[in-house]
Amino acid sequence: MTTAVDTNILVDIVAPDETIGQASRELLRIAYDRGPVLVCDIVYAELVPAFTSRDTLDSALHLIGATVSPIDTDIAYIAGLRWGQYRRAGGPRTRILADFLIGAHAIAAAGAFLTRDRGFYSTYFPELQVG
Repeated sequence: MTTAVDTNILVDIVAPDETIGQASRELLRIAYDRGPVLVCDIVYAELVPAFTSRDTLDSALHLIGATVSPIDTDIAYIAGLRWGQYRRAGGPRTRILADFLIGAHAIAAAGAFLTRDRGFYSTYFPELQVG
């Protein structure tokens, strides 16, 4: 099963906090054992500040076996629909469109989604297998 990975899991792994990092490494290992691991280009962009260079970031993704998968207009449309539902339901602007793009990408490209932000994604993307 293909697993899309959220930024927070990957930042946990490269951050110095060993408690969270270890748990996220284990979740990523389990996902990798189940099948391909991918990140969307939004997650890629969010990871940039955590690395000293593009080569370092690309090498890290290669090391964990993650493939970068782009967002297309079909995915963007789904994200826009879900973001609109969120805003109409009174959702504050603390949730930005990027979160919805990441969730919509996971629906389109993967069978599972690895994130620490389970409540949000379970609410607005209930068809995702969030882990």
